[in-house]
Amino acid sequence: MSSSDRKNGVPTTVTSIPLVDPHAPKPDPSIGELVKDATAQVSTLVRAEVELARAEITRDVKKGLTGSVFFISALVVLFYSTFFFFFFLAELLDMWVWRWVAFLIVFGIMVVVTAILALFGYLKVRRIRGPRKTIESVREIPDALTPGHDKAKAVSAGSDGKAATGPTADPSGW
Repeated sequence: MSSSDRKNGVPTTVTSIPLVDPHAPKPDPSIGELVKDATAQVSTLVRAEVELARAEITRDVKKGLTGSVFFISALVVLFYSTFFFFFFLAELLDMWVWRWVAFLIVFGIMVVVTAILALFGYLKVRRIRGPRKTIESVREIPDALTPGHDKAKAVSAGSDGKAATGPTADPSGW
């Protein structure tokens, strides 16, 4: 079809009319074809869900980063403002004591507050133990994937030392 046969990207004439819908399912598909179609559809669905989640997370992360920039800016301004507060406190104490003593008192207060905050930070960081449950579950993966791992548990679960037999024992080893 040449470009002269088209008007605004739409063909003006139909060259052929299909006699069969190429997308129509076959009247009697085999089990293999059904499994193939189901696998393809599940794969497409999972990919679409992952792409949707990625888009949503990207959007939320961008919003979070923008918000955190404003919080960091506010904290920087607050940090620089504390200088003026402590200077004001020293000048206020200057009314009752010598000027150098007033600044020494303010310095001492700042050192004590710093020491207390450092102690709180140390106590919080000391409690960090790492992802223990994750490490535990990762160590269990090889046992879970090995055939017969339930048999060892069944033997240890038996009170008389005999292997457990019955509806809970799996003869296949899985």
